[in-house]
Amino acid sequence: MHSYKVINQFDLKNKKVFIRTDFNVPLTDGVIADDSRIRETLPTIKYAIEQKAVVILASHMGRPKGEKNPKYSLLPVAQKLRDLLECEIIFPEECIGSGVKKLIQEAKEGSVILLENLRFHPEEEKNDPIFSEKLSELADIYINDAFGAIHRAHASIDGMLKHFKEKGIGFLVEKELQFLTKLVENPEKPFVAVLGGAKVSDKIDVIDSLMNHVSGFIIGGGMAYTFLKAQGHNIGKSLVEETKIHQAEKILQRAKIKGIEITLPCDSVLADKFEATASRKTAKVGENWDNWMALDIGPDSIKLFGEKLKTAKTIFWNGPMGVFEMYAFQTGTFEMARMISESDAISVAGGGDSAAAVNLSGHAGDFSFISTGGGASMEFLEGKTLPGLKALL
Repeated sequence: MHSYKVINQFDLKNKKVFIRTDFNVPLTDGVIADDSRIRETLPTIKYAIEQKAVVILASHMGRPKGEKNPKYSLLPVAQKLRDLLECEIIFPEECIGSGVKKLIQEAKEGSVILLENLRFHPEEEKNDPIFSEKLSELADIYINDAFGAIHRAHASIDGMLKHFKEKGIGFLVEKELQFLTKLVENPEKPFVAVLGGAKVSDKIDVIDSLMNHVSGFIIGGGMAYTFLKAQGHNIGKSLVEETKIHQAEKILQRAKIKGIEITLPCDSVLADKFEATASRKTAKVGENWDNWMALDIGPDSIKLFGEKLKTAKTIFWNGPMGVFEMYAFQTGTFEMARMISESDAISVAGGGDSAAAVNLSGHAGDFSFISTGGGASMEFLEGKTLPGLKALL
């Protein structure tokens, strides 16, 4: 792991500090449904305030496609920050321009300014050099605490950094890197990776990378049925990536050669259609599922997966075990969250759906770490270079 300068290694007093955050939070009717991404970056923001900096917070929200759209305004985030920090949040209607510059110049030390959505400008996602320079003119020091966006080569994550001598990471990114680096450099063995979610294609690179580090894989969710079909099982109308069956066969063969155990579901909860109110039944793998589709792992699979977790010293979990958004098919995912949380192992959950599932299950507090970066944490584990980190060097 490269050693990046952390925010507490800079003299922030009377400096204008640009902190790139990830405030891309889910909204329901304009109200923040889950504020965990905001809370995760509070230690960094509070530290900058305490050090008497002028704190400039910048983030994107949703996909406004380069146009101003009140639906994607960061106003609800400004209101939430005001409540959490118990201080005034200066919220300009823009993220660049003379008006924003003037506000920042006149701001007193310890002030907090939240810029409006960066993606209201198409130049943000295009990593435009002129837009990058305009953003850089707002501050003296650059800090990235947006791990969820650190894999994007955007202006506020990559382009503007060439204009800063003093640049580093916040406490959230530092924590993310510590836990994720440990998984690929020095995991305590046995190390079990639990993978779920819909598609094998989304996980091939991470399986390839983790194959060099893990003692075993537990595979559930929709992706498990491509593996089961590769083994010759009848999986009815369950989700399958026909073009990835050969790839699944190769993964199973490679794991066998390396002595890595891959544990797949031995039973599933089946439904007659993809609906919350569908008729359902539990069936064993190996039986003929006819026109039924698997939407969750079954009770025997939960027991089997639990046994495999008991010996683990390190557990990484990415992806739900079933369609946990539907009440009837959330048992497998929530039971997995419970079993991992009760384990003595170092437990890391990574990826958007996994974090959401762990939070919903009520077991988030018992995990060693829950990564805030969906795509970023996966790309890091795949060994890819993340633009936001590269730009800091």
